[in-house]
Amino acid sequence: MRLALYQPDIPQNTGAMLRLGACFRVPVDVIEPCGFSFDDKRLKRTAMDYGASCELVRHTSWDTYLANLRAQPGTRLILLTTAGAVPYADFVFEAGDSLLLGRESRGVPADVVAAADAAVRIPMAAEMRSLNVTTAAAIVLTEALRQLGFFTGKTTL
Repeated sequence: MRLALYQPDIPQNTGAMLRLGACFRVPVDVIEPCGFSFDDKRLKRTAMDYGASCELVRHTSWDTYLANLRAQPGTRLILLTTAGAVPYADFVFEAGDSLLLGRESRGVPADVVAAADAAVRIPMAAEMRSLNVTTAAAIVLTEALRQLGFFTGKTTL
């Protein structure tokens, strides 16, 4: 299981994702370009000392990330999107899944949507537009790990 951030543009969200990844021992892939520098003090302040405990892989482009993902057997790209056809709680997650979150300001382009093996959504009030990407990641990641037995002692983190 991995978290992947598509061209993030808010350093505090990326820092919070690194902290989330560290706490659940889930690697985080950052697909560049980012809307900030990785030495941004806001990123470091949000990640705190957890950033050093997270396995972070930076990819120079979407094509590089996708090639690396597809080279690993048993991997699937699962897009978290408000336009997803399947509610996340109804989706069956697998250990090799990479949970992809779009750019905060624009989501992901059509070619990224087309590359996804599945698109899941978090049901919410009809009049609301979206959740914060880190909040969405935490909700879906927790369900995926629950399904895989990480919280019951069947699998260790």
